[in-house]
Amino acid sequence: MDILYLMILCSVTLAVVFLIIFIVNARKGQFEDDESPAVRILLDSEVIKEEEPQNEETVKKDIEEKSD
Repeated sequence: MDILYLMILCSVTLAVVFLIIFIVNARKGQFEDDESPAVRILLDSEVIKEEEPQNEETVKKDIEEKSD
């Protein structure tokens, strides 16, 4: 029977700790913005640059620079 009292005391203590952590984070504004993370993954983070078409001279120069 003593172990039952100990388990109840531990579970209530753990619940109070989680409640305190939740309240502290709620006051800091952790849970205010629910929409941005879901929308952020849909947006491109970098602008895609179009490559200029390369002619034979620029290709030869690139190959020479890489071989050096």
